[in-house]
Amino acid sequence: MRKPAPKGPRTAPATRKPAAARPATGSARPTASARPATGSARSSSASRPSSISRPSSGPATRSASGAPTRRPVIDKTRPAAKQAPRKAATPRPGGTSPRPPQAGQERLQKILAAAGIDSRRACEQIILDGRVQVNGKTVAELGARADPRRDEITVDLIPIHKEAPVYILMNKPKGYVTTVKDDQGRPTVMALLKGVPGRLYPVGRLDFNSEGLLLMTNDGALAQVLMGPEHEIPKVYLVKVHRTPKPELLKEFEAGFLLSGRRLKPCHIEIAEKGDNPWLKVTLTEGKNQQIRRMFAAVGHPVSKLRRVQFGPLSDPLLKPGAWRFLHPQEIAAIKSL
Repeated sequence: MRKPAPKGPRTAPATRKPAAARPATGSARPTASARPATGSARSSSASRPSSISRPSSGPATRSASGAPTRRPVIDKTRPAAKQAPRKAATPRPGGTSPRPPQAGQERLQKILAAAGIDSRRACEQIILDGRVQVNGKTVAELGARADPRRDEITVDLIPIHKEAPVYILMNKPKGYVTTVKDDQGRPTVMALLKGVPGRLYPVGRLDFNSEGLLLMTNDGALAQVLMGPEHEIPKVYLVKVHRTPKPELLKEFEAGFLLSGRRLKPCHIEIAEKGDNPWLKVTLTEGKNQQIRRMFAAVGHPVSKLRRVQFGPLSDPLLKPGAWRFLHPQEIAAIKSL
């Protein structure tokens, strides 16, 4: 027996809540969409798909005109980051990201230095000048890598070859430039080397009018260490100056002399031979351009003669000016241990 509906004014709501959201009660009347199909259902309902099988984009609502509308479905079980479309990757400025170094590859300047072309720092400038080719293509940027065993590397279109390391101690005389080539046509220390295989280059500098010990090698890695100011390789010079400097001035040099607005590293100075124009023994741990000549000239004691007598652990008082010799194994081990 059907229960009578309560009396009172009836008002039609603007929208009807979805059937799934209304709580089920014993007095609630099942809707047509929720009512299961029975054998007494009309034939028209069998041919027409029911609201259950119809794809839904959201719970059904009704507009003011009575037409059903659909709300967009928001899946709350999935994180919001996964529902948002991914942005395309922004390309890095200047092209693609650099490739990671492969096995067997080394920096190009290191390969050139190991092949005896020049020191590593000088090889960097050779690369920047566009004189290096790898597999027929010119490389003019630092940081480029190559495999010396597989790639064809040339300098000025001449193939390089890894040479056996050579270490030579030379007593440089006056009148020679400590470079491989000179733009002014002056003689270089390379003219003093005869019959030496490989391409050697000097480590460090001695100016045109200076003389003394000079290391020549094709070991670029060792040359980089010996010339680096951070390693503070000691170098000893005999310097003949005009008039004897005062002790206060020598102490100022030893404390760190201010030259051209820059503070030099402390150096050790002692008098090796007294006289009106004495010989001084100067030990430096840095090698600024003509440093000794400039700092003594700045205080009124110009240098007339300068001779390097020791380079790190290397010394040979019997080596005559213009002569050279190969280093002994003990000497090679000593300079490599610095």
